[in-house]
Amino acid sequence: MPVSRRSLLLAPIAMPALVGLRPNGALAQTPRDVVVIARHIGDILSLDPAEAYEFSGNEVCTNCYRKLVRPDGASIRGDLAERWEVSPDGKRFTFHMRAGQVFTRGGAVTAEDAAFSLQRAVILGKPPSFILTQFGFTKDNVRQLIRATDPRTMVLELPEARATTFVLYCLSANVASIVERARAMANERDGDMGNQWLKTNSAGAGPYRLAGYNANEQVTMVANPEYGANLAVRRILIRHVPDPSVQFLMLQRGDADIARDLDADRLRALRTDANYNLVTAAQGTQMYIAMNTSVPELAKPQVHEAVKWAIDYDGIAQNVTPGTWGVHQAFLPAGMPGAITDRPYRRDVARARALLAEAGYPNGFAMEMDHYGSPPFADVAQAVQRNLSDVGIRASLLSADPRQVLTKSRNRTTKMVLLRWSTDYFDPNSNAQYFCENDDNSENNRLRVMAWRLHWMDQPLTQAARQAQRENDAARRTAIYEQMQRDFQRRAPVAFMLQRNEIAALRRNVTGLQLGLMADYTRYENLRKS
Repeated sequence: MPVSRRSLLLAPIAMPALVGLRPNGALAQTPRDVVVIARHIGDILSLDPAEAYEFSGNEVCTNCYRKLVRPDGASIRGDLAERWEVSPDGKRFTFHMRAGQVFTRGGAVTAEDAAFSLQRAVILGKPPSFILTQFGFTKDNVRQLIRATDPRTMVLELPEARATTFVLYCLSANVASIVERARAMANERDGDMGNQWLKTNSAGAGPYRLAGYNANEQVTMVANPEYGANLAVRRILIRHVPDPSVQFLMLQRGDADIARDLDADRLRALRTDANYNLVTAAQGTQMYIAMNTSVPELAKPQVHEAVKWAIDYDGIAQNVTPGTWGVHQAFLPAGMPGAITDRPYRRDVARARALLAEAGYPNGFAMEMDHYGSPPFADVAQAVQRNLSDVGIRASLLSADPRQVLTKSRNRTTKMVLLRWSTDYFDPNSNAQYFCENDDNSENNRLRVMAWRLHWMDQPLTQAARQAQRENDAARRTAIYEQMQRDFQRRAPVAFMLQRNEIAALRRNVTGLQLGLMADYTRYENLRKS
């Protein structure tokens, strides 16, 4: 995973002046057809969908672009593609484009635009391109394997068969957004296929188009007059406000219609206030403790089990992360296809102590635990430290910037570490591969996923992950992932603890914000102001 998406979110960034706050205390009133969103957008590096890989950038892109398909709960439905067929061998997908779809400047959306967009993402090779290249597409073969056969038909051929649902879910990811070929190439510089221009402009067919972007200040989006839906909100301003207390003040005074990053205390204050509504959605972001099995004290399965039984999951969720993170103990987040909600572990001090004794540590042991220094991770780490102390594990906490913690984890030098993970795309393979797949523990392994970083190999889980990639029967594929999660819970040196809940606070006259499990499934098109 690139450092940017997981670590830059918490980097210190200068806060902009509060435009619109009145010294005399009078409430500001944003226009009825304008919505102002206050949130931390300092993670944006690019707004080109072939490159955007951060939470805020993905959210902006999904409201400016459309894809061939989009998720509908746990299933997939057509978006710019009205239908598709898959060959009996599972290797050839034929997409039929919906008639009458146009880009923001009025050009018709064609199969050539769709093929170009997928080819472009592979050829540019930016961080999210792996979502497509994992199927075998390369700069050399992608133009032959993904092509338009007529203005409304696009063919995608896989070098090797993969599960149909796996392919379709990946085509619903932000990197598969359809870009207007003519506009991208009209703004090409030095063979970049319009990348520099699209960092701060848009060329899509979504409900909005990008009208302005100033880094660490503001994103401005305006309604796409060519979009089929009746958009009540004509302009959306996303202001970079990293401080939750300032977001809260802007919301109260009417300078913001929506606040996206309020902490638990401020959200608690709004729950009983009739002037505000809270919109909540489970996110594909999870918090877990990982144990490096190359450390002698952390090598035995009984120790892994002891740690899992030592944690007070409900106590942490209720007292440290109330409302913002909830208990979840499986490697697939709730809301993901195939996810289970089993909770086999609870705090049981006696059981944890017995397991440590069985492992040969009746008096426990001392151990370092790395964690992010920002909230809520520092507070969760302290709670876990107290839990572990009760069973005899004396954890010394090493607090650091996320970049430093991630670097140690990637170099396999952490011992115990509290981390977070956000799924890359809306398919179980993203997490299953990251946490389970490792059949080469050497430094030569190029797939340096979490299992590898922990020096942990589980051949049955590795084989199951690879089998599921190719299983075309959707029910059987789901069953494989369900069993994998239960096996992982019992055997892995990883204790999944919490799943993030995103909560947006809206002034009571604002409705229609749709939050999604993934950042690029958050939609603005139904926003309304009364």
